This record gives sequence, C-alpha cells and structure tokens, in this order.
Amino acid sequence: MADKSNAARVERVEKFAGRKPAAAAAAAGGKLRATPASSEISATQLDRLIHERTRLAIVSALAANPSLTFSELKELLHASDGNLSVHARKLEDAGYVACTKSFAGRTPRTEYRLTASGRRALEKYLDHMEALIRATREA
Repeated sequence: MADKSNAARVERVEKFAGRKPAAAAAAAGGKLRATPASSEISATQLDRLIHERTRLAIVSALAANPSLTFSELKELLHASDGNLSVHARKLEDAGYVACTKSFAGRTPRTEYRLTASGRRALEKYLDHMEALIRATREA
C-alpha cells in the first residue's frame, strides 16, 4: 500500500513539474485530485500568462500597490528595460494591467496599475496554486 501511495505522489509531482508520465496520465486522466470529495485539479489549467516568473512578479507588485512607475517596477524586480516592457505589454494586451503614459516636465513617465480583471486573474491563479499544493501534500 505504501508503494502505491508513494508512486501516486511521484506521479503527481511529475505532473505538476510539467512531465507527463504515461502511468500518471492513464491512472489520473491527466489530473490531480485534491480530495476524493472535491473537484479535480490540473496543473495544466494554470493561467500561463500569469504563471511566468516576471509577469507574476509584476502582477504581484501591482496587487500590493495602487500603481507603480516603470522605473519603480524595474528597480523592484531587477529587470532590464526590454524584459520589463515586453512582459508588461503582454499583461496590458490581456487586460490585466493598465498603462498610463505622461510627462513629468520633459521626462516621460509610464505608470502601471492592476485592473479588476487582473486582480481576479491573480486571485484565481493563487487559489489554483493553493489547491495544487494541498493536493500534493495530501497525497
């Protein structure tokens, strides 16, 4: 019995890590179970837009602050100009982040804030991650 339980745990961890062992896919239908009574949870259902490290950091920083400038985000995340702008644009295109451009004197100022849609997406992502963690620990 302990061997089956351990094998199931290994399959769940492999599935979470993005690997798809044949036994795990066949036995679990490609999904993890949080508990027998709860609905199925799948690591593949994560919001890939937010799951990327830099984008998750941007959304998280904006969730904790009403707004942040490009320079503040750059310093906070230790990101390059190009990297930050590409990731912020993806979030903006998805409607998760709003961008306002203005000038402070002659200096351009780009300010970001999290939209209601972005806040909902982050909360859903965090709920999903918590359920995956619970499922892994209960296995």
